[in-house]
Order: sequence, then C-alpha cells, then structure tokens
Amino acid sequence: MSSTRPEQADVRRYAERFGYGLSDDDVAELLPLVAAGALAYDEVDDLYAEYVAVAPPERAVDFPAPEQNPLGAWYVKTHIPPRAHGPLDGRRVVIKDNIAVAGVPMSNGSRSLEGFVPSRDATVVERVLGAGGTVVGKAVCEDLCFSGSSFTSVSGPVLNPWDVSRTTGGSSSGNAALLAAGEVDLAIGGDQGGSVRIPASFSGIVGHKPTFGLVPFTGAFPIERTIDHLGPMARTVRDAAVLLDVLAGPDGLDPRQTSETIADVSATLDDGVAGLRIGILQEGFGIDGLSDPDTDATVLAAAEALAGEGAEVVPISVPWHRTGAALWSVVATDGATYQMLNGNGYGLGVSGFYDPEQVAHFAEGKIAHADDFSDTVKVTALTGAWSLDARGGASYAKAQMLVPLLRAAYDAALGDVDVLVLPTTPYAAGKLLEPGDDRAAYLTKALAAIANTAPTDLSGHPATSVPVGLVNGLPIGLMIVAPRFGDALGLRVAQAVERQQGTLRAPVVASAAAPR
Repeated sequence: MSSTRPEQADVRRYAERFGYGLSDDDVAELLPLVAAGALAYDEVDDLYAEYVAVAPPERAVDFPAPEQNPLGAWYVKTHIPPRAHGPLDGRRVVIKDNIAVAGVPMSNGSRSLEGFVPSRDATVVERVLGAGGTVVGKAVCEDLCFSGSSFTSVSGPVLNPWDVSRTTGGSSSGNAALLAAGEVDLAIGGDQGGSVRIPASFSGIVGHKPTFGLVPFTGAFPIERTIDHLGPMARTVRDAAVLLDVLAGPDGLDPRQTSETIADVSATLDDGVAGLRIGILQEGFGIDGLSDPDTDATVLAAAEALAGEGAEVVPISVPWHRTGAALWSVVATDGATYQMLNGNGYGLGVSGFYDPEQVAHFAEGKIAHADDFSDTVKVTALTGAWSLDARGGASYAKAQMLVPLLRAAYDAALGDVDVLVLPTTPYAAGKLLEPGDDRAAYLTKALAAIANTAPTDLSGHPATSVPVGLVNGLPIGLMIVAPRFGDALGLRVAQAVERQQGTLRAPVVASAAAPR
C-alpha cells in the first residue's frame, strides 16, 4: 500500500496553519525532508496489512422492512449462534449499533459511518458468544450517540412501546424499545452521559452503567475516552446482573481499564438491604425548570419503602452533583470535538486497541455527509471548535481538574451512606419531535434529561436505573449510585427495589412487537 506524497502546496498550507512564516525557498528546502518522513507511513501500512489486518467474516444479515420493525428499533437483524454454553444459554442479545459485530454493518446512528462493516467483534460481543448468548442483531442508536432522546438517528425515530408518540430515551434507544416490547432478552448499551439509564427510565426497563473501566470498551465507537462506558440493559435486575458478570473484567486492550475487577455480582443479589443506609440525594430532586413533582414523589416513595426491609433511609446532600452537568458539558463537548470528530473516533496518544478501517471510513464519511449530521452533533462540533480555538483547550483542562472534586464529593457521601438514590431522569418520557419544534426545542428534547445521569459518567461511579412505577401512564426510573467497583451493592439494592415495586410490561407490546 502506498500513501500519497506531500507536495509544496501541502507544506505551505500546514505551515500557515501553524503560523510558520516560510518563504518559497524554505518550502522548497523542507519538502524533500517532509516527503522522506512519509516513507515510514508506507512501511507501517505494509506491516499492518501483513500482520494485523483481517477481512470481515461472512455473516447473514437482514435489514427488516418497516412492517417488521414497527418501533424503528432494529438497525439490522442477524443470527450469530454461541460458541460455547454458559450463563446466557438461550438468551437473545441485541447489540447497540455503536459496538462492532464482525461482518455486520455498523452505522453508529449516522450517515457518516454507513457502509462500514467491522472485521472484529468487540470484546463484549466475544464474551456474550462465549457465554451461550445468541446475537440477534444491532439496535438503532442516536447519531454518533449524541442524544438522550430518540429522533436523531439516520434511520429515523425510535418509538416508545408505552406510547409511540413518545421518546424511548437515548442514545441506546433501540435497545430500550426492543427490550420493553419483549423482542429480545438482553442488550448491551453505551453510556457517556446517561445513554443506558435514560432509555431504561423512559422505557420501563433496567439499565446499569458500570464503574468506569469495569467493562472493556474495546471495539465500540468512542466519544471521549474519559466518559466512555458499556453496560447491560434488561427487563429485570437479575438479567442485568448475569450479563454484567459476563461482560466485566479487563481484556488487556482497553486503556480505560485497570487490573481491578469485581466478584460475582449475581451471588449477592438477594442479600437484601437490611442494615444498609440509603441516602436520598437531595440535589437530584426539585431541579428548577426540569423536575416533575410527581416523578420526584414516586421515586422518593419507592426509596422510603426500603425502610420496610430493614434499611435506614436518610437525606444526604452533595452540592457538587448540581455542578456535574456543567463539567460534563465542557468535557463532552471539547473532548468529543477533539477526539471523536477531529480524531475520527479514537484520537491519538494512548496505547491499546484501534480500528484503522473504522477511523478511515469515518474520516471520509464525516466530510462526504457533513450536512446529514443531526443538530446535536452540529452544535457540539461548532461549540467545541469555538472553545478549542478561542480557549486552546484550557476549559477542558479546567473541567478535568475539577472532576476529582466531584468524584471526592460522591466518595465522601458514600462514606456516610451505602448508596445514593435519586430520580434517573427528572421527568417521564417526553414527546418526539413535533411540527413547529425549532432548533432550541430540538436540543432541549435531545439533551435535557441528562441532569442526574451525566455526573456519574465523569466520576466513574456505578449507577443503576430500575423502574418504580408510572406517572401519567409512563414509566420512571429510580437511580442507585454505589461506590466505585461496588456494582454488586448497587444491583443488590436495585433487586430490593424491584422486589417491592415489581417489573413493568409495555401495554402495546402485542401490537408493536415484530414477529419472530
């Protein structure tokens, strides 16, 4: 493979970008030196092609017709049988479409990645297949996963089976709809600002964002390396815990991970909450302009009911929780612009897994299909470009220097209580885009629900959303935040909540579910 050679116009253009005042003679003298440096790139191309590159395997896929996809939740269907028996025997597992399944098309909800077919399974997919699970397809996700609602995907809106005029939440929107409708048993989602937990809350299912680094992100399309998470989604806490047991642990490829892991989550699931101190996180309630009083009251009642099982339920304050959304906004905006958009997903500067074919495909696609990006992506890119140019990355640096204070505030609270509880989302599922919605309404519908979820993407604490009932006929979730690597404790409390509150089943499943 031979790369293109730099020419004089290239040298001059890049010199101007860096502010170098080069004469024509300077450019002519520097050109052969720059061109000589390009030879190493040819050698790397050849070595990669010889030793690392693999072709995508042949796997049968089917893009379902609208009548077979009434919720718009399937991106593509497939049937990949397990490689071994295990705890997921007989389970139908759907994979969010930001996660690579070898030989199966991947779009990440975006025109910019359409046509890309991964050559390798993501680590989480390998683990599912090795544990008895059957991968039955890819679920629609939002455009580059940058929305907490379900109307930005290139494939169209994903409808909530509780009310098809409502959002499922995002960005793991298809996962939530398919689980709520009973079309799959388990799902793997991604969460950078709440994208597992928001759709879990809006759709009446369980979603768990693991401790940062617990589940390998290898093979998923990144947004920003310090907030990238993958996690289980299911209809019950037990199913989510079983899937987490399969997914958790280092793979030696993901730079987000350490050697730390957790014991069998499922083993302590039924230990109950007797003797635990449950902290009602005051700053998660009554958020001006966002919180719905009925949602707050329902979540509070479910939390207080745990006292009936022997828990001590107490109020607790973490003022830094209210700053989390602002910190997240800077980290996610500058970070996504720098790493995902300018850096074509993976960015540079760390060792570990890269997908060069995906990087190259997106590098071309983001230019060829720039006009097709959703307004969430466009506003992120424009804001991030302004910040990086005007502030030189200093605001991102400041935000990252403040993140340890946010983390320490949660840690301090979790030294006084065992877990924190709060509403997953400040309100139940809102309407999808409606005629007359302007861009401001578009962005509010897409992003406002992250107020309680985004802070723990920064802090790295595990957080579980579990259904606790209905408000005006729509499900809402209670979120449990546990100590870092205390995922088992968080899911144990979620199991106690589920035991008291029961599980939910969407009322339109019979008419909305696609035939199997």
